[in-house]
Amino acid sequence: MRDASNATLEGWVAFMSDKPLPVLARTTRELALLREAENTVSARTIAQVILHDPLMTLRVLAFIEAKRGRSQHTDITTIERALMMIGITPFFNHFESMPTLEEHLRDHQQALLGVMRVIARARKASDWAREWALMRHDIDVDEITVATLLHDVAEILCWVFAPKLSLKLRDLLRANPTMRTAAAQKVVFNVTSHDLQLALAKTWRLPALLVELMGGSAHPSPRVRNVQYAVNLARHSAKGWDDPALPDDFKDIEELLRISHETLLGRLGLPMDGSPPPAPPDHAAPHAD
Repeated sequence: MRDASNATLEGWVAFMSDKPLPVLARTTRELALLREAENTVSARTIAQVILHDPLMTLRVLAFIEAKRGRSQHTDITTIERALMMIGITPFFNHFESMPTLEEHLRDHQQALLGVMRVIARARKASDWAREWALMRHDIDVDEITVATLLHDVAEILCWVFAPKLSLKLRDLLRANPTMRTAAAQKVVFNVTSHDLQLALAKTWRLPALLVELMGGSAHPSPRVRNVQYAVNLARHSAKGWDDPALPDDFKDIEELLRISHETLLGRLGLPMDGSPPPAPPDHAAPHAD
């Protein structure tokens, strides 16, 4: 897939879904520590580790769907419920040995930095989405958390499995700041990240509810808006708190949560006196260790 000029959506899906997903090295270390106490550790504790890593989250959801029996009619839409279905010991046995992202991209350090930035952005978005879902008294806060964390997983997978093309996309957008991201993706990958994400979700048989929350719609529900607004805020604030798109983001969030502008700024830790804002939340990628 070095030259994507003739690549198709089906080709990308086959290329990406045929490979084991690497996870963060931090995830493997923390799970190894928890395994030492597997007789006493809770599903919620394990879930907290998994939800720090979009790739590991995707791995678990894809696994539970692949093993789904005909008698199971209810979708598993949260990591904690997935763990309860799998069982603690079977989970540790199955996910005992996994490739790490850092090792996978050891020869592509710029791409590793790029994907770590996207992962940091996804974490921040999921944190905000969870907080807002609690404020809204959402029917299932964990579903909102998972959907937000996975919202940009296709972008993450492009960095993982097509690092050179992802760097080319980054450079194209930097050289053309007014160019729409989807248009740039079509130039470089011949597909958009959104279309790729939906196709991969179908291949992995991810729950329809999560796909709906991740994909948006023409008339989005408050739950879908909760996810989308958190993703938007994380993406735009990563460029700096003076990004021109942020005023519209603030307005959307204030309307969703029915709070004042001052209340929102306070919750985001932003100054209200005109002083310089803090550095963006994922201004630097987490250390790749």
